[in-house]
Amino acid sequence: MSMYFDVGDETLWNPSNGAGRLFLRHIEIYEAELGLPSGIGQGRHWGDPDTLEVDPVAYEEFVRGLVAWHRGQSHSVLRTLSEGFAATALALARRAGIDGEPPAPQTAHAPDGARHDQQVPAGPRTTPSAVTEALDARARELDRRMPR
Repeated sequence: MSMYFDVGDETLWNPSNGAGRLFLRHIEIYEAELGLPSGIGQGRHWGDPDTLEVDPVAYEEFVRGLVAWHRGQSHSVLRTLSEGFAATALALARRAGIDGEPPAPQTAHAPDGARHDQQVPAGPRTTPSAVTEALDARARELDRRMPR
C-alpha cells in the first residue's frame, strides 16, 4: 500500500504508507511549532486517508516558514532534528513548482528581545547560508529517491 500527495491530477509523491504517515505526523508538529497550516489535506477521494491534496499557496507559505525557521536555528540538536523533514518538505514543494526559498535570514530572537533555545557553541557557528546550502543539497538528493 502507498499514499498519494497530489496537486490537482498530478501526483507529486507516492511514498509507502509508513513514510507517508511519518511525514504527516511531522507536518502536525511543524504546523504547531510554526503556527502555519501546511495546506495538505484530504484530496479528491475524500475519506481515503491515503490520498492527500497539496494546496500550493498554503504549502508555499508553510515551506518558506519552515526553511526560515530551520535556517535560523542556532541550536544544533533542533537543526539536526528538523533537517530531514525540512529537506523532504522542500523537495515536495519543488515538485509542486514552489521555490521554497524564504526571505533573508532572520535571527533566533523572540519579539520581546529574549533569546530562546540557544546553545553554547562548541566551535565555530554554522552560518545561515551554509545551513541553506546543506538543506538544498539534501532536498535534491531526496528528490531523486522519492517515488511519484
